[in-house]
Amino acid sequence: MKNKIYEQLNQNLNKGKRCVVFTVLDFIDDTGGRISHKELIVENELTSGMGGHSENYRHAVVEALDTGKMRFDRISRTSAVLIEPFLPKPRLIIFGGGHISLPLVEFATKVGFSCVVFDDRPFFANKQRFLEADQVICEAFDKLTDTIEFRSSDYVVLVTRGHRYDRDILRKMLKIDLCYLGMIGSKRRVAGMKEQLLLEGADKARLERLMSPIGIEIGAVSPEEIAVAITAQLIAVKNRFGTKHFDKQVEVVTFKEQIAKQLNDEAAMPKALLTIISTKGSVPRKAGAKMVAYYDGRTFGTIGGGCSESDVIAKARDRMLERGFFVESIRMTGEVAEDEGMVCGGIMDVLVEVF
Repeated sequence: MKNKIYEQLNQNLNKGKRCVVFTVLDFIDDTGGRISHKELIVENELTSGMGGHSENYRHAVVEALDTGKMRFDRISRTSAVLIEPFLPKPRLIIFGGGHISLPLVEFATKVGFSCVVFDDRPFFANKQRFLEADQVICEAFDKLTDTIEFRSSDYVVLVTRGHRYDRDILRKMLKIDLCYLGMIGSKRRVAGMKEQLLLEGADKARLERLMSPIGIEIGAVSPEEIAVAITAQLIAVKNRFGTKHFDKQVEVVTFKEQIAKQLNDEAAMPKALLTIISTKGSVPRKAGAKMVAYYDGRTFGTIGGGCSESDVIAKARDRMLERGFFVESIRMTGEVAEDEGMVCGGIMDVLVEVF
């Protein structure tokens, strides 16, 4: 069943794997029809499936995994292909559970990072202290590589309580391919540490990529200000270098776990999955945004809110007793754009799939 695909998607994303949901839509009329094929494709596991379109779209799927960009192709009057890439939440691993880590976890979580806190002191490494962290590890720092399976997409921040711990952890991190590596410290202290590590044979290229002193320069003083500076730097790196092709702007579409739970709800209540498949101009949400609408009026998520969203939900309810899909084009011009708070009008195409 197609709703199980989203459960499998969520499981793979939690393992740090990039995925694509490949959908083939057969149009019966100009705006709607039936879904003839839906498939989950996990990175490095490309198959010859894709509803018979593998030869034409294999490269497009690989590109979507690298860039994070959704693709909707209207192949003919009666057929279309939707390629939806999903990238795992960027994982931020923070070594040190002190005063900077507290606001850093709070801010980083709010901007989409999955946070892991690692410290060797039970008082600082506990779930009660870091309620928003996905994982809190209390273990000796020399056990970190035995405890964490690092990924090339990981962001690592070193804010431990002492230079010795930072140096020992940095020595290990320089042997791992990471998306981001930052360490707190003064320019003088960092320069001395780099010189020592180079003499030990550390990878020079990776050492040059070390963000230290950490964070963007805003004259930060307090732990909260330092956390803001670090978070801003994390965002900059994520948005510029979050893909294999560093010259491309990534469009990270995060998949909310609750969406999968809503779709897997065994209740007999009819429901529909609404997905923005393309946008043009000024619109409230970008392509990839999803929400679930129930026949009884309940909703989860949003595709922008306001009157335009309500109109699509109303049309979805009218079709929920049928199977299939339809595409609704919302033109946010004139009064509609003004009501939605847009500076200028835009267009959103929304795919509505009945479950």
